[in-house]
Amino acid sequence: MKLDKVGRMLTDHNLMGLAVDFAREALHTGDVPVAALVVDATGVVVAKACNQKERDHDPTGHAEVVALRLAGHALETANLTGHTLVVTLEPCVMCAGAITQARISRVVFGAWDPKAGAAGSVHDLVRDRALPHRVDEVVGGVREAECASLLTDFFGQARES
Repeated sequence: MKLDKVGRMLTDHNLMGLAVDFAREALHTGDVPVAALVVDATGVVVAKACNQKERDHDPTGHAEVVALRLAGHALETANLTGHTLVVTLEPCVMCAGAITQARISRVVFGAWDPKAGAAGSVHDLVRDRALPHRVDEVVGGVREAECASLLTDFFGQARES
């Protein structure tokens, strides 16, 4: 059982709430509000990031890639076996590749991405048997409405301006 600092059980729902709160940070930089957490087996968040594409002028600045990079640095390893990636939007093809390279064991995401998703909707690269590593478990749709609403509101405001 995973517990937070005050002894409450950490569930996928709770962790996604942390990610949603952090995704709102991306709104201040003009980036799409997506956030990712890398969580160890005991429930400790070892890295968190939000999209930084616009802020850093970096096409690889997706929340997942940045969080994986930060986790690797923090843990001094590129092998994140036993860790969970919690992300507010289904990973794209680029991020799915990074997830498999990092050997993430579990992916939990909020909103499905019907245009570019690579964890079960359009593609399922994170579980592709042709790859040398596959994610053991994928859980989609956690706090889906809340995660999708962040994106819908962001793109609605972008269209208005």
